[in-house]
Amino acid sequence: MTLDRRTLLAGAAATAALATQRAQATEPVYSPDVSLKGTSVLITGCSSGFGRLTAELLARRGARVFATMRNLPRPEADELIALAKAEDLKLHIIGIDVTELDQVNAGVKEAERINGGPLDVLVNNAGIGITSPVEVQDMTATRLIFDTNVFGPHRMARAVLPGMRKAQRGLIIQISSQLGRVITPWSGHYSATKFALEAMSEQLAYELVPHGIDVSIIEPGGYPTKVWVNRNAYSLALKARSMAVHSAGYPDQVARMGQEDGSGRSNDPADVARAITALIAQPPGTRPLRLPVSPGNKPQVPINEVTARVQSEWLGGSPVMGPLMRAVHGR
Repeated sequence: MTLDRRTLLAGAAATAALATQRAQATEPVYSPDVSLKGTSVLITGCSSGFGRLTAELLARRGARVFATMRNLPRPEADELIALAKAEDLKLHIIGIDVTELDQVNAGVKEAERINGGPLDVLVNNAGIGITSPVEVQDMTATRLIFDTNVFGPHRMARAVLPGMRKAQRGLIIQISSQLGRVITPWSGHYSATKFALEAMSEQLAYELVPHGIDVSIIEPGGYPTKVWVNRNAYSLALKARSMAVHSAGYPDQVARMGQEDGSGRSNDPADVARAITALIAQPPGTRPLRLPVSPGNKPQVPINEVTARVQSEWLGGSPVMGPLMRAVHGR
């Protein structure tokens, strides 16, 4: 097919018509009484933390939940299976390591089989951190964190999107971080991966407007989850193999690698589970692109506001891309 101006404008007109049906994005409000009966949700990284709490909450609200995790069998999976049986929940355990394409495709296919059709919601929660100065991050650590935090969500999105597009509906929720918009020193490539996830997710949000599929990015602040256990393990392994020519430049920071425990973080991780629940319950087309979640400081808020304005002013007048901007940013 040859794309000329007439073809592009015709496509733009269809997109604009769809965009006008989308309401202004609003802040989701969690209700403990919400019913998600009939909604299917696949969540990655459910062995602990945000993933585990979200799987439990959504299942208790009536959703059919596919709680995925790597390295099955494992006690965390057995606990969720026992919970589902005790409370008669529609909660299924599927083994998915988001760094393994075959597992991603097979896991999504199994979830769609059990569900009897395309999934309604994907929550890309699985992620890791490896702490050190950037110079100390070797290629093994760099590949692992990008493979998990960026390529993993990409693999998952590609697996669910054909079904969602066929249904002309769906929601992808990406668990990013405040550090996907602001940066702290000595965090390794964590911010780099979350910045990449944010960019990829925003682009997806624009591209999926014509298909009736929403994308929302949750940006949590600091929460005391089990992520610190895995982070310490990865950071200790990196420290053990680090080369003195690099690590000698940062003696204090290297000494602290693998010693983090999440101290000073007393926020309730269930905040994120409730935010996810509220997003799912929100009417399609009204969900915000970005949702900061933290009872404390949210340094990313002004950055989010500026980038939304810049995107809209830059491309809002385009007959092809303008409707996409308006549909996502509501301006």
